[in-house]
Amino acid sequence: MTKWLFHRQLDSAVTAQSLRTLLSDEWLLPKYLIRQLRINQRVLVNHQYHPVNTIVHAGDQIQLEFVTSDFTHLPHPITVDPAGTVEVVYEDHDLLIVNKHRGEKTHPNQPGELGSTLNFAANYLASKGEAPYMVHRLDMETSGALIIAKNPVAVPILNRQISNKIIERTYLTWVHGVGLPKSGTIDLPIGRDPEDKRKRKVNGINAQSALTHYQVLKEQAGNSLLQVNLKTGRTHQIRVHLAASGHSLIGDPLYSNDNIEQPMLLHSWQVVFPLLFSHQWQTVMAPVPKGFEPSS
Repeated sequence: MTKWLFHRQLDSAVTAQSLRTLLSDEWLLPKYLIRQLRINQRVLVNHQYHPVNTIVHAGDQIQLEFVTSDFTHLPHPITVDPAGTVEVVYEDHDLLIVNKHRGEKTHPNQPGELGSTLNFAANYLASKGEAPYMVHRLDMETSGALIIAKNPVAVPILNRQISNKIIERTYLTWVHGVGLPKSGTIDLPIGRDPEDKRKRKVNGINAQSALTHYQVLKEQAGNSLLQVNLKTGRTHQIRVHLAASGHSLIGDPLYSNDNIEQPMLLHSWQVVFPLLFSHQWQTVMAPVPKGFEPSS
């Protein structure tokens, strides 16, 4: 049975609070994991088990131990694929951030499938006795920073950080046209396109609220380079919103009518996130790929 151990000393930013509040509200552990820690007495304060209503303070030593049986729905292991590599831009005990290659699938769709970023990450981590766990995905034609968990404990925490918009992700994209306001917000609900199951559309089926902030960085030869921040995470959100604004992404195979064939110009450029079980923040940037500009 695999075990995952975490040791943390609470820093001065931690106020006096119950252990349960620390685990749930600050460290974002889901209830089912807190329950396993409690009933199996695998959470220690200063090297001793204490009930979760115990008040903890700055300077206290906290130890958490998780085991395989705590996770009832572990995904199928990702098959190792040595045929490709990953460009690691950040790594710690809990997660990996790689600069995903444009044209590469994020994850396999079937057990045993090869050729995705996660397959290549599995090969990278295998030599360390570790394995990748998917947290989020990037479209096949999108490059840039992709967060990959290195243990199942990190997965629900990172998922909550993403869904609660604690993790901030910034994209770069080239779009058709100029004349956009220097900065702006697109607030249009996005749902499924009834005429094409691959696509999404504004006010489509089961539309959900979607909020995109952008800033114009440069205008060149009738095109615009934008910096984009998402406040929601709908499928194809950047692509749908900018197409609806009349400024579709250059190279977008679904939402743009490009006269010149070229790769889609969308790059996950920067990620800002808190380290697990910590008040420390980390900023990671994924280098922009060569050729990230409109074809002449």
